[in-house]
Amino acid sequence: MTHQTHAYHMVNPSPWPLTGALSALLLTSGLIMWFHFASTTLLTLSMLTNMMTMYQWWRDVVREGTYQGHHTSTVQKGLRYGMILFIISEVFFFSGFFWAFYHSSLAPTPELGGYWPPTGVNPLNPLEVPLLNTSILLASGVSITWAHHSLMEGNRKQMTQALTITIALGIYFTLLQASEYFEAPFTISDGIYGSTFFVATGFHGLHVIIGSTFLLTCLLRQLFYHFTSKHHFGFEAAAWYWHFVDVVWLFLYVSIYWWGS
Repeated sequence: MTHQTHAYHMVNPSPWPLTGALSALLLTSGLIMWFHFASTTLLTLSMLTNMMTMYQWWRDVVREGTYQGHHTSTVQKGLRYGMILFIISEVFFFSGFFWAFYHSSLAPTPELGGYWPPTGVNPLNPLEVPLLNTSILLASGVSITWAHHSLMEGNRKQMTQALTITIALGIYFTLLQASEYFEAPFTISDGIYGSTFFVATGFHGLHVIIGSTFLLTCLLRQLFYHFTSKHHFGFEAAAWYWHFVDVVWLFLYVSIYWWGS
């Protein structure tokens, strides 16, 4: 950092934005080929190039922040603002699903039988697997807060234990939700109820998988001594994301599983 007179990070030219954009284009094209022609060749290629781009891009960011000292306090403040704006965009993303659900459930049309849940749909019992999943995510919120406080206090052992517990709870949640989908007495094609249920809970499940991957990356970085008590925004961003996922689930549980049933 001695050669520059400001605290900002001037990013070096990188090929990863270009390869990321091209692999994303290949991914959409690969999905079309899979849907219409049952060919997975392009889809597999795009997934590989996408994962390679992600790995190498994140590797470069970790090097810049951990070893090269580019993530000064000023840069970290910008990263925090960026993460906050990203989470706000996710709030609006899920707001659309809640809007669709309440628009359909508060004033059911005659085609639905005039009441909610629609005629012929047997909703899931909110006091069974959904309640268990709620307790799992609430427990994971406690464990990730424990991990954060342990990191700030310099307690590596408890940080590693708490983060491992959080990841295990996230994986357990995903497995329970997958079993719930297999056993559900309705499908995504069962009218507006099936559509709103599976799209809202499915996208939340995807976010749990993304969050678990985020936390697993943080666990590996913790094992390699990348985090200190004062310099750990990578983990902090993952914790913010995980708390957001927890809060969205609470709204989903109360709205769709409990009230909507």
